Amino acid sequence: MRMDGQELYKKGKKLIPGGTQLLSKRPEMFLPDLWPAYYAKAKGVKVTDLAGITYTDMSIMGVGACILGYADPDVDRAVIAALRNGVQCTLNAPEEVELAELLCSLHPWANMVRYARSGGEAMAVAVRIARAHTGKDIIAFCGYHGWYDWYLAANISEDHALDGHLMPGLEPSGVPRGLLGSALPFHYNHIEQLEEIVARNNGRIAAIVMEPRRDQTPEPGFLEKVKKIAREQDAVLVFDEITTGFRMCPGGIHQTLGVNPDIAVFAKAMSNGYAMAAVVGTAEVMESAQSTFISSTNWTERIGPAAALATIRKYQEKHVDDHIISIGNSVMVGWQNAADEAGLPVHISGLSTLNHFSIEGDEKLEMATLFTQIMLEKRYLAYTQFKPSFAHTKKHIDAYISVTKDAFSRIADAHKKGSVRSLLKGSPQRSGFYRLT
Repeated sequence: MRMDGQELYKKGKKLIPGGTQLLSKRPEMFLPDLWPAYYAKAKGVKVTDLAGITYTDMSIMGVGACILGYADPDVDRAVIAALRNGVQCTLNAPEEVELAELLCSLHPWANMVRYARSGGEAMAVAVRIARAHTGKDIIAFCGYHGWYDWYLAANISEDHALDGHLMPGLEPSGVPRGLLGSALPFHYNHIEQLEEIVARNNGRIAAIVMEPRRDQTPEPGFLEKVKKIAREQDAVLVFDEITTGFRMCPGGIHQTLGVNPDIAVFAKAMSNGYAMAAVVGTAEVMESAQSTFISSTNWTERIGPAAALATIRKYQEKHVDDHIISIGNSVMVGWQNAADEAGLPVHISGLSTLNHFSIEGDEKLEMATLFTQIMLEKRYLAYTQFKPSFAHTKKHIDAYISVTKDAFSRIADAHKKGSVRSLLKGSPQRSGFYRLT
């Protein structure tokens, strides 16, 4: 008999350190003891678990990777063609050049592209190129940028240095202590913090690495000042667009903000769930990749570029950005209306296409967990985050908001009665980095 998701997850935790390959997919982050954990099939916005139960995904859609929806037929068709013609060869896949042309056409400030197959490694490539180009070591950064040594080095001297950068509790175990002082954080819209870093390390900054925008809107002149500092320091300005890329426009969100970097890094949505990442930059900076060793056999396979080409072309043709912005806005309005009707204090924030809410007051985690539990019972994969896709329709949103109203009402009532914890069928969800037991 096939195991259900939780049974398989218990087995998986004994065989796989941490239980999953991606922290953001741990069941404990959503609904401990009850989250389906594994899928048998995903199509459009429908997900079928190992027990044969089908849910509507109103959560993170493959952690934001599946911007067209699961198993998009046009992207899959391009991938199948690539498979039939061979995905690996002694020669190179011509799609590499075709994709580079497309990415540079979307970003006229850029001239050259290097590829990887995941966001974290692409960021490591970008940082390596920046250090090679400048001959310097120190990285000033803002935000979350993955699991590689260059980034986690920020936590060598202080365990909580990264806590304000999206993912709290990241441990630097295994990161060489020789990297102490090589990665220095500043917070978004706090230009004075970046200026302090520069004052202490004048002339030694290799790169300034940041997401051009996430939850906060840049204050007037903030990004322009960051770029000015990069120029004065002869440092490379790197925009991490792994999450924000293709969410608000074709290509990087920086195009809506009026400031161009020296390098922009893409992954996730650019290939609709297939493994693909790109480091896009100016010729002057990117040519420095040739002065260092950056190379991988699997970066030459054909599926990733084929999927990216099909995804980006469909995105442009169908004006996917307009659709997901509209869908995302509808959900945010729906959350607020549902909260107001229920008398539930909810704080809603984020971009329309990367939005989230938090229930205010004590028992925050318990109430968020109860929301996911109630929605799961109604056959929704739902969380305090929502990443819209092209496959989401008004019909999906209307049905979801209707169920959300009921959930918020029940949560508000339980909170007033002090019975939230007693309604949970398992433990409250966990947040941040933690060691599984």
